[in-house]
Amino acid sequence: MKFTKMHGLGNDYVYLDCTESGPGDLPGLARRMSDRHFGVGADGLICVRTSERADFRMEMYNADGSEGEMCGNGIRCVGKFLYDKGLTDQTELTIETLAGEKTLELHVEGGTVVSVSVDMGEPILTPERIPVLGAGESFLSRRIMVNGREWAVTCVSMGNPHAVVFVPDVDRLNLEEWGPAFEHHAIFPNRTNTEFVEVENQSTLRMRVWELYLQDLSAVILCWDLESFVTNFLRLLKE
Repeated sequence: MKFTKMHGLGNDYVYLDCTESGPGDLPGLARRMSDRHFGVGADGLICVRTSERADFRMEMYNADGSEGEMCGNGIRCVGKFLYDKGLTDQTELTIETLAGEKTLELHVEGGTVVSVSVDMGEPILTPERIPVLGAGESFLSRRIMVNGREWAVTCVSMGNPHAVVFVPDVDRLNLEEWGPAFEHHAIFPNRTNTEFVEVENQSTLRMRVWELYLQDLSAVILCWDLESFVTNFLRLLKE
């Protein structure tokens, strides 16, 4: 079986060309190939397929075999995979995902893709669509109890749930304790990713991420978008 391993900002996946055919039991294959001791080692498996509504379709499986809706870094690598493998000569592509269609812009130099931009669409703020249990039109800076401690939490979705929490010092945060506590909190029916954000100064933010299925991840494109969005949104509310 031919495969390609790629990463975007360290977020690595195994990629398969499934435009004509593909292997069976993809959840099991994702678990085996993602194993960092006995497999290829990756955050998951992404199959590129044909689509009836977009240029291509991204079928994504997490390292535990569960099917994922969307990954910003993963879909950017899909763009490079498609172009560099000769599956397309277009530099603007629409990709079908479980989180809807996303548009890619491929930046090509010397016949090779050197970078890819993705339009993630508008952030989803409605609690039932994120999903998070809560009334109202949004879930912004609401206080919840997690493991006996009160936190101000803002919830957003760009295709999967994210909880954004501001903390005084991200380096002193015990991510292995608080990440799972937020992920499995009862108000998140589909669990959640969590971004712990420290405001260093007016122009600098620092962040640590507890990513679903991946745990501590240094850089996740969705999270950078959400961090900026939430910070600016809350600043506007204060003003």
